Amino acid sequence: MLNILVVDDERMVADVLKQILIRLGHRVETAPGGHQGISMFDGQAYDLVITDIVMGGLDGRRVAQHIRSSDRSSTPIIGISGTPWLLEEESFNSVIPKPFTVEALRNAIDHAVGSPTNLSRLQSHAVLSMGEA
Repeated sequence: MLNILVVDDERMVADVLKQILIRLGHRVETAPGGHQGISMFDGQAYDLVITDIVMGGLDGRRVAQHIRSSDRSSTPIIGISGTPWLLEEESFNSVIPKPFTVEALRNAIDHAVGSPTNLSRLQSHAVLSMGEA
């Protein structure tokens, strides 16, 4: 079980990700934007951070830069983007495109943390449509 921080300014997206991750067996906290995400990251240890890239205020790139310059710089980070091909950013362990499947999310988590995630309670072909960015 991983302790995961999800940073997304779209409440619906954060809630859907939280429910999926809980069903995959993880503990999840959500932050409604980049500033709150950084504050939560600084206040608690997380095994993984999943952040939307395009957010109002402080975006996912800045969240990743903050994590990489922190004393927990090795924390895995997964970015979520409608335009992942524009991200040649070394701050992210993985970037997954929107919309994405549960399997793509699981694979990104496995890649980032180096261990398999249980899909038994979810359908791997389900597609999550999360908007444009």
